[in-house]
Amino acid sequence: MRSPGFLSERQRRFAWLGFLLAAFQAPLAAKLIDDASWFFAVVVAALVATVIIADDAQRRRPEPANYPE
Repeated sequence: MRSPGFLSERQRRFAWLGFLLAAFQAPLAAKLIDDASWFFAVVVAALVATVIIADDAQRRRPEPANYPE
């Protein structure tokens, strides 16, 4: 059995939604706005992606076996 991650299923769906929105907003903002404020969306997308990857890594880790002594 696999260990649960630190995100619930609902939080995980919202994290994916936030990542996708930020990832699609960044190039659009870069094209429409002359300043570098679009870079904030890139940073947010990278941060959310890091959280999703960390949750995936924790979910893939097997639970420790409890051997009777």
